[in-house]
Amino acid sequence: MNTEHDVDLAKRAKVIEWLKTEVIDQVSRLFKGIWEGRSSRIADSLASLIVSCYILGRRLGIPYHTLDESIVQKLKKHREEGHQLEDWYQDISILEEHVRKR
Repeated sequence: MNTEHDVDLAKRAKVIEWLKTEVIDQVSRLFKGIWEGRSSRIADSLASLIVSCYILGRRLGIPYHTLDESIVQKLKKHREEGHQLEDWYQDISILEEHVRKR
């Protein structure tokens, strides 16, 4: 029985490490896309980065809805504290509205 448990723990650890490398890889791809000015590559890398972060969170025991709630709370805090991107472009409140509508 211990062997099965050990194998499961090793598998879970390996998946978490793999997801961490995916996050780093997608950041690298994003930076290359920005450098090249390719909007399709930028969008694809951002989408992959978001997906990898959500799945990594789940593998670490954070349900998707909890992550969504944390995002909304973070945006609310930034908006209330007068984040510079909110002051300049209203990015925070626009994103907060988008996330709440999903």
